[in-house]
Amino acid sequence: MYSAFKFQLHNQTFWLSPERCLFWEEEQALIVSDIHFGKSGHFRKEGIGIPQAVFKEDLQRLFAQIQFYKPAALIIVGDFFHSHINSEAVLFEKWRNDMAALPIHLITGNHDILPQSWYVQNKIHVYADTHIINQICFVHEFEKEKHRDEGLYYFSGHIHPGVYIDGLARQSLRFPCFYFTEYHAVLPAFGKFTGTHPIKPKKKDKVFAIVNKQIIPIKS
Repeated sequence: MYSAFKFQLHNQTFWLSPERCLFWEEEQALIVSDIHFGKSGHFRKEGIGIPQAVFKEDLQRLFAQIQFYKPAALIIVGDFFHSHINSEAVLFEKWRNDMAALPIHLITGNHDILPQSWYVQNKIHVYADTHIINQICFVHEFEKEKHRDEGLYYFSGHIHPGVYIDGLARQSLRFPCFYFTEYHAVLPAFGKFTGTHPIKPKKKDKVFAIVNKQIIPIKS
């Protein structure tokens, strides 16, 4: 297991994992965003040969993080399953049966379109917009005009944040990252088959890139 990075925020302790998730120490909660399970299966349905190994690797990574942190709950900040039911949903159901004792909380994202009955069957607690724990508000897509409660700090996903790091010979590579502003955080996409969107951090923002299984603080 690769080392996590300890980060203090609003008197709470979060461990940033190189596996694109974080562990909230005080609440004993593992937090992930944008898993996009079933995305490779969705592409195969459209005739694009994406191997199922992509899905299985993400599922195994999630299992490894649960085994390591032993959380009291798993919080998914939206885009848990990519699209409609496919064979990968069935594989997840078998995985869920083995992890039935773990509470799972899902704040729905724009891709979460499975029928309510499926979430009930798999013991997943669903929140249509927000989920608040100890002044931390989880929402899939942070909207400045909408999420304005000054008593809350917002955790979001949706944009799959990435940051550029300059290398030798004028090379520049983009890496997934954790992005913390004064009022909200954006988590990296947990799913490997997702891509990244470049962020433009301000001076006071804190950015942590995920590079070669390490957490690297980036100066704004």
